Amino acid sequence: MTKEPSMRRTGNRLWLAAALVALLVSPGVAVAASITGTATFAGTAPALRPIAMDAEPVCAKMYKGPVPNEMLVLGGGNTMGNIMVWVSKGLPAGKTYPAPKTPVTLDQKGCQYVPHVMGIMVGQPYRILNSDGILHNIHTLPKINRAFNRAMPATVKETSTAFDKAEAIFHTKCDVHPWMSAYVGVFSHPFYSVTKADGKFTISGLDAGTYEITAWHEKLGMQTASVTVAASDTKTQDFKFATPGAK
Repeated sequence: MTKEPSMRRTGNRLWLAAALVALLVSPGVAVAASITGTATFAGTAPALRPIAMDAEPVCAKMYKGPVPNEMLVLGGGNTMGNIMVWVSKGLPAGKTYPAPKTPVTLDQKGCQYVPHVMGIMVGQPYRILNSDGILHNIHTLPKINRAFNRAMPATVKETSTAFDKAEAIFHTKCDVHPWMSAYVGVFSHPFYSVTKADGKFTISGLDAGTYEITAWHEKLGMQTASVTVAASDTKTQDFKFATPGAK
């Protein structure tokens, strides 16, 4: 009699373990795969001119020294920031992905667009802030979606829009401050990532399959790679960019 509670606990643990195993191997239960990697710049990086804000003294006064050019953002070991990486082919036909209700935010801060490169899903809210409290302008230049062009004076702190078609990747500019530049990729799925200065990206939640992965830089163009993943796989796919003509 005194052994019954211990036996019941042992039996419960065994039942729970068996249930978990059955769940993992049951038909229709998939374990998602991931693709990860690092983007790097090959060779010696060119010396880019700092952003010149002299035409707008209010902007220039926000900085104590030269403002780094956003065109080429490098980390240790020539890792690259602002590289957009996404699944460009191979997703299951007919499968749809609901857009998040949480907005993607673009800020006008320090007389720059922050972030410089961003991804968003079709229909997801695109929130635009004016943290500087001066006149700015947001002017998207898509070829598929409808263009959005709105002035944001000091009194306008926030506005919003959305994109109803997939389109990768288009330019955004400020008609008031010509150095302000950003890029937006609009996707029908959530399988995209933008690298920071460490160059790293991860695309997770994939079904087993073979995918075309595209990596993009605003001046150095696009690269593609084919990656095959099984359920629960994590595969590595790195990208290396170089200036045109470099050996």
